[in-house]
Amino acid sequence: MVWTSHPVSSITGTLRAPADKSCSHRALILGGLAEGVTEISGLLEGEDVLNTGKVMAALGAQVERLGEGHWQVRGVGASGLRSPSQDLDFGNSGTGSRLMMGVVAGYPIQARFIGDESLSGRPMGRVLDPLAQMGATYEASEGKTLPLTLQGRDDLSAITYTPPHASAQVKSCLLLAGLNAQGETVIEESRITRDHSERMLRGFGAEVGVEKKGAGARVSIQGGQHLHAIDTRVPGDPSSVAFLAAAAMLSPRGGVLIEGVMSNETRDGFFRAAALMGAPVGAEEQGDAAGERLIDMSFESAALKGINVPTELVPSMIDEFPILAVLAAHASGETLVSGAEELRVKESDRISAVVNMLRVNGVEIEERPDGFLVQGCNGAIPGGGLVETHHDHRIAMSALIMGTAAQQPVRIDDAAMIATSYPDFKAHMAALGADIRGD
Repeated sequence: MVWTSHPVSSITGTLRAPADKSCSHRALILGGLAEGVTEISGLLEGEDVLNTGKVMAALGAQVERLGEGHWQVRGVGASGLRSPSQDLDFGNSGTGSRLMMGVVAGYPIQARFIGDESLSGRPMGRVLDPLAQMGATYEASEGKTLPLTLQGRDDLSAITYTPPHASAQVKSCLLLAGLNAQGETVIEESRITRDHSERMLRGFGAEVGVEKKGAGARVSIQGGQHLHAIDTRVPGDPSSVAFLAAAAMLSPRGGVLIEGVMSNETRDGFFRAAALMGAPVGAEEQGDAAGERLIDMSFESAALKGINVPTELVPSMIDEFPILAVLAAHASGETLVSGAEELRVKESDRISAVVNMLRVNGVEIEERPDGFLVQGCNGAIPGGGLVETHHDHRIAMSALIMGTAAQQPVRIDDAAMIATSYPDFKAHMAALGADIRGD
């Protein structure tokens, strides 16, 4: 699926924010564990989330689609999960697979985890190692990657764990395992990460302790707690909105309003970095959903300038660095990203993938172990390149956004994986005036 993004003179319009993927995963998982029937509205129906729904059904929950974005989940409650009769296939989803390892670890069941080529190359030791400390056992491929078989138990031991890298997935995995562990499970974070699991666990009736400690936090959960079904709405995804925002900022005539965006300080790093680069970012309160604050956000054309991205913003924008790199390429001056070594183990090695994306389109960029240094083109990205996406949806979408404002069209070698997180991306971009064509 080769797609080409052609330069356009205007990106304008109003859209509803696509549903948040992180919250969609967690709504299906927690609803599947709870006692009773959970009603979910606004669920993101991307491939990653749908695979999580299939996995919960394979483990004993009843998962039913009632309409567009409207799902009903009858949880297993006190009866607990059952061993699946088939492999648990997570496709491209690191979030779904790592969170579900924590879930399975707390039940006396065995499950085999598989995924696509990209997911099968991603490291799972970061969750397997602490789960093994709690008493779970596993057999994994070399390098602790998928496919792997995990054996859970109903007498997990609670642990206190300090992740070597700031990771919301590791924290969430251990919180889910801690639900069924004996004692109090504690995660000592050196830097605060996304807190959706803490918020949604509380929404489903669990008590979760959070104590801020400098730049980090002590997050804890007592074992033996039971979840109860709720009605919930999934808020809009700031990670997906970042692409729409960037398209407006890069456009000669940009003016975009996105409604219903989640406002969460663990997720808004991209918008804060863009503001530091000179982009006007507007926000207006619109209530809340799933324990998250909602806002409408507006974005306009901007004369961007390069910055040193503050390292304290890194955890809150870890998924947005590919599109931030596009802003940096368009800006005047240098933009430095450091402290982002976590990008090496995302859907692709995102540091190398970003470097290649910009270089093939005529942008000067220096690769560094924990980030990159971009020499901005002062509003004149040459373009004309074919970007290798490496099965990474965010590289694919970032390259296509770059093409809307480059001097020559930008192509990507495969658009198929965009459907994993943002199935409406092409339609939304077309509604705003983009010219993205499939070959």
